[in-house]
Amino acid sequence: MAFDASEAETAAVLLRTEGRAAYITLNRPRALNALTHPMVRAIGAALDRWERDPAVEVVVISGAGERGLCAGGDIRAIHADAVAGGRASTDFWRDEYRLNARIARYPKPYVALMDGIVMGGGVGVSAHGDVRIVTERSAVAMPETGIGFVPDVGGTHLLARAPGELGTHLALTGLAVGAADAVLCGLADHFVPSHRLTGLAASLARLEVPEVLRRFTERAPEGVLAAQRGWIDACYADDAVERIVDRLLGHGDPAAKEAAGTILSRSPTSLKVTLAALRRARALGELEPVLDQEYRVSCAAFSSPDLVEGVRAQVVDKDRRPRWSPAELSGVSDADVERFFAGLGDRELGLARPR
Repeated sequence: MAFDASEAETAAVLLRTEGRAAYITLNRPRALNALTHPMVRAIGAALDRWERDPAVEVVVISGAGERGLCAGGDIRAIHADAVAGGRASTDFWRDEYRLNARIARYPKPYVALMDGIVMGGGVGVSAHGDVRIVTERSAVAMPETGIGFVPDVGGTHLLARAPGELGTHLALTGLAVGAADAVLCGLADHFVPSHRLTGLAASLARLEVPEVLRRFTERAPEGVLAAQRGWIDACYADDAVERIVDRLLGHGDPAAKEAAGTILSRSPTSLKVTLAALRRARALGELEPVLDQEYRVSCAAFSSPDLVEGVRAQVVDKDRRPRWSPAELSGVSDADVERFFAGLGDRELGLARPR
């Protein structure tokens, strides 16, 4: 049966059930299925309903079109909200991060088809699931430092748990990884060729998840990060962005120097806050306190000049020449970083369980 059948052609989230499976389709293909607040609410309501439905044994999420599951939140809307001095974005993040935690703790198998572009909020609605499937077209990333923001939606939790310093490399550079590297970094679990996803999704309506995986998964094409672990682990094992950049520039591998150049193009404030958030996420351990921390950081970033400037340069005007403030890493003090982690009082997200 289908939910909201009369709106099926226009809804930004399509919901249906078939056999033992329930299906979520993000349906904004022209916007790369970017998430809006109503979409987040619709997904949350569907998960609540399906948790109580004994006929639903597995939930599957995918994106409409062939370009990707989801490119993240609607950053044009966030930019407009920040310019106007609104609060819609912080309200959106509150519900989005709660949804991320809900997905991670969902009592029924949650299968994410991470085909194509999966970035930012797209990682949040997929990489916390039980079964995360990538394809040869997958490009998975947390690119927030490039727009003056900081990895969120549980991204610092995921990247802090990646082997060695791979997560630090991905968080600071914002680079996208393919299927094998997504699996290596703990952002995905299985590889399935894109042309077999339709059959996999249909099979979940009648077969148990392990049996479906046995039939459809294959070995992923070789990635690049495994061979780069030497310089990545050596260069990123520090708590100061400046020293990380110096190590990258001083390393003999051309890829290390390229990474340094990428980092130096990002927001200096975002870089320092991101590194601090990653290190703190390692100590926090569980997802919920990390999401609480990310909410504080996101609220602070929302009122910082770099977010508005970063989105302007990358998305609105597309001149690709952001004017960061401060413009250099040396201009960002420890006190500047610490302000991003300040408590929010009665506006805290409050996901972490009291001890």
